[in-house]
Amino acid sequence: MLIERLCLTLLAGTALALAESPGVIQSHRAAADFALTADPDAAPWKGVNGILMDHGPKGEAVPDHRTEVRSRWTKDNVYFLFVCPYEALHLHPNPRQTSETNKLWDWDVAEVFVGTDFAHIRKYKEFEMSPQGEWVDLDIDRDSPRPEDGWRWNSSFAVKARVDAAKKIWYGEMRIPLKSIDQRPPAAGLEMRINFYRCQGADPQRKYIAWQATHAETFHVPEAFGRMRLAE
Repeated sequence: MLIERLCLTLLAGTALALAESPGVIQSHRAAADFALTADPDAAPWKGVNGILMDHGPKGEAVPDHRTEVRSRWTKDNVYFLFVCPYEALHLHPNPRQTSETNKLWDWDVAEVFVGTDFAHIRKYKEFEMSPQGEWVDLDIDRDSPRPEDGWRWNSSFAVKARVDAAKKIWYGEMRIPLKSIDQRPPAAGLEMRINFYRCQGADPQRKYIAWQATHAETFHVPEAFGRMRLAE
């Protein structure tokens, strides 16, 4: 009986550790950079597994908005593909794709928050894109906020968006230069701190989706980030 109790205790401890561990997304190596298509069936994305997110920032269920995120990397760039089901679109009435759109988060967006400084986790980068191909990138420092300067930072990332109105899904793809987020040489096994989010629809029906719950009113909780691991 003592051995059985010890085994049960060990199993419970293991389950708790797993439950408390951060989520991990694998970013899969690509042999070369590729054109953005916002198409999950395009050759670079075939057979690439990602993560699913269908809960809000406080862990609440968000039905009918189960979002898929996949990732790939090369020696120069990291790519993200979003598959975003929606009920209703909430779009900027005057979209522009040639320069960034400040406060894009007031509209429908998919977001990547990523940091590589494990000693200073409150410093990270934010990347957003809309179903219309708008974008904004921000340099975030939660300890020394720069409301105006943060969004003027330029990573030179690129986006591609596509809306399938018949299926009520929008697709978004990002290509982010690795040098804009990490000073380390890219290599299999390298890890980054990351979270993914969506804002979808207009109030009062607006939906918020988070990969790793923040348990706060804001997405900006770096302590809640998961991990991204560069894989073969």
